[in-house]
Amino acid sequence: MYIYEKAPAKINLMLDVLHKRNDGFHEVEMVMTMVDLADRLTLSDPGTGRISLSTQAGHIPHDDKNLAVRAARLLKQRCGVTRGAHIRLEKRIPVAAGLAGGSSDAAAALRGLNRLWELGLSTAELEELGAEIGSDVPFCVRGGTALATGRGEKLESLPNPPRCWVILAKPPINVSTADVYGNLRAAQIDVHPSASGMRDALERGAFKDVCGGLGNVLEDVTLKLYPQVGRLKEVMQRLGADGVLMSGSGPTVFGLAAKEEKAKRICNGLRGFCEEVYAVRTLE
Repeated sequence: MYIYEKAPAKINLMLDVLHKRNDGFHEVEMVMTMVDLADRLTLSDPGTGRISLSTQAGHIPHDDKNLAVRAARLLKQRCGVTRGAHIRLEKRIPVAAGLAGGSSDAAAALRGLNRLWELGLSTAELEELGAEIGSDVPFCVRGGTALATGRGEKLESLPNPPRCWVILAKPPINVSTADVYGNLRAAQIDVHPSASGMRDALERGAFKDVCGGLGNVLEDVTLKLYPQVGRLKEVMQRLGADGVLMSGSGPTVFGLAAKEEKAKRICNGLRGFCEEVYAVRTLE
């Protein structure tokens, strides 16, 4: 028996950091949505009782450093499962890109193994387990579009953005989320993006206002550490994207385009500047 799960990438339509918490995490407000660039997981029970992973991507760890493996072991332990699982991971989302690829893989593993092992856990229970693995995992379990607060684990579902094209461009660097947050001084942030404004734009289905409400307070930190991210953002703006923002802690920059012709034009313009470029759609 094989179980198949898609693990879509996410982008941040807005990301705000309010303050550093006593537990060392940051209090955040984020509006996130899924896009049609996805890893694919095939899950099966090899009959060994063990958890294993294989992938075509040579740079992906196969042990507990892989969030999908960690999720499988956590679920197995918490639910007292004696069966094992083999996870075949087809990797398409760039690694360390600010697109939550690893978190989405973990979420897909939780959803798929819940089915494979016939555990009958609710989405809320899977989200709670996911929060122990990473701050983005609960959102990736739920999918769609959501406002995330706390350290990212408290979710309120929102309407999906109007259907549009999303151009993703990742420069040839990896960014450490821990380094970005480590260099962030939340008390010194001058301009905060508006979660309520983005919620209103989504509820009205107003594409122009979604573009106008894009904001990410981590940009200033990442752009200082990695100036090429800022240059990539400038190129995408110059090519005419309707809205441009860095996703998560970077380095991926995304542009929104209402028309397919514009999306194709932006992609063509970026290819001489950046090798990893994708034109995808928002999910319905």
